[in-house]
Amino acid sequence: MNIKLIAVGKTDGKELNSLIDQYVKRLGFYVNFDFEIIPDIKNVKNLSEAQQKEKEGELILKKLNPTDILILLDENGKTFSSEVFADYLQKHMNSGVKQLVFVIGGPYGFSDTIYKKSQGKISLSKMTFSHQMIRLFFVEQLYRGFTILRNEPYHHR
Repeated sequence: MNIKLIAVGKTDGKELNSLIDQYVKRLGFYVNFDFEIIPDIKNVKNLSEAQQKEKEGELILKKLNPTDILILLDENGKTFSSEVFADYLQKHMNSGVKQLVFVIGGPYGFSDTIYKKSQGKISLSKMTFSHQMIRLFFVEQLYRGFTILRNEPYHHR
């Protein structure tokens, strides 16, 4: 199984990018992982929130294959403990999914089209975090999930 993370907008902080890169590299030992950034939409001042979400949604759809399982990282999604998230990953691997795609949307979330296309929503916390921080938290949780599945000492139970 391949896992792809798609995020809208770039990450400005070098330190944050460095940490994200460390976990992306570590994930390579467990799974084929791809992290794609969709550039910020130009001229957003001239767009409503709904128009911005639609444009971002169109760009997200271009990154998907017809057989992909699309999971949105969304504040209204289901929350998991790290162990249950590891089980969630294992179930997808066991089901024969070719590619599991997680998406971090733009500042206003997702268009209705993306919500309808998705097969699930996950929330990392009831707290609000910047979209840049969510990237780090999510790749760390993916890594943690795989170490849990392998009974490695990274996650202390």
